[in-house]
Amino acid sequence: MVKIALVTDSTSDLDKETIDKFDIKVLPLRIVYKDKEFIDRVNITPKEVYDNLHIETPHTSLPSIQDIENLFLELEIEKYTHAIVVPISSGLSGTYNTLKLVSDSHPEIITTVFDSKSLTLGAGAIIIKCAELIESGKTYEEIIEMLPKIRDSISVFYIVDTLKYLIKGGRIGKVSGTVGELLNIKPIISIDSEGIYYTYAKVRGKKKALSILFELSTDILKSTKGRIWVMHGGAEEEGMKFYELFRNVENITYLGFGDISPVAGVHTGPGLIGVVTMKEI
Repeated sequence: MVKIALVTDSTSDLDKETIDKFDIKVLPLRIVYKDKEFIDRVNITPKEVYDNLHIETPHTSLPSIQDIENLFLELEIEKYTHAIVVPISSGLSGTYNTLKLVSDSHPEIITTVFDSKSLTLGAGAIIIKCAELIESGKTYEEIIEMLPKIRDSISVFYIVDTLKYLIKGGRIGKVSGTVGELLNIKPIISIDSEGIYYTYAKVRGKKKALSILFELSTDILKSTKGRIWVMHGGAEEEGMKFYELFRNVENITYLGFGDISPVAGVHTGPGLIGVVTMKEI
């Protein structure tokens, strides 16, 4: 009997309800301070990361080979025959390559490690769609064939309050970052076809940036139905106000709200507002 496991990592930002509903296996990344290491979303919250950023900016690390090995052993015990694994973009983390390495040493589970070329619910949305396809009776092979199309239906856009943490983490050019801070430039950041951050637009002031973020997201669904998730990083009140703007938008089949993982928060700092859009296919 075919039994398909769904696996992702903690940066996919799936909520507990979704994880429990579909029995999704989540590999946590790590947050490393000088004197202590934490497990993403297990023993540290996004708020705790933001509250400590003025004292220390931690490093982040991917799940250990042992963590992944233990997961595959668990899948074997639970009699899974197949696995669909969708981690954060290979362009942003080594998680994808490590997962491929370990899965290859477990040939008894037929595994596809699929590069989301995305982050946050850009990866999470792929897993949710896979779970729904399993429930609808699609075969493993049919779902694998659909994965590139599902990935292409997803868009991610976000803005950050300060460029300081992206600069610190080497995620954005230092010169453009410094100039941007001085001019109150709020870049709208997206993910390119290789799964790497790029600046989609530069806007002066957060109010204007949020307005453009809303337009970008709703324009995607002008001629087709789809889902929207509004995400925040240390900006719950502002994020909720932004979320409310989408309530009466036509063509939205699902509207979600959540926060980004502590691991992502290390690189963005507090004040992030983002939108993930997935066209229905």
